[in-house]
Amino acid sequence: MVLPKNWREKHAKGGKVSIQIKGDVIIIKPHKLVDLREFFDKIEADVKSDLSQWKSVRRELLEVR
Repeated sequence: MVLPKNWREKHAKGGKVSIQIKGDVIIIKPHKLVDLREFFDKIEADVKSDLSQWKSVRRELLEVR
């Protein structure tokens, strides 16, 4: 199956699409690339350990509560 170049350039910049078949209809959707940078510096954790002591912080984060 060949998709038109102008559609690929506009909608499928990553080059990947997903194809769904519903009855006699074929649905083609472009994969949207996720910008992982939006998750940087977003984690919050309530830790009592000194952050300069990574081993104790890690131990506290992995502790089952």
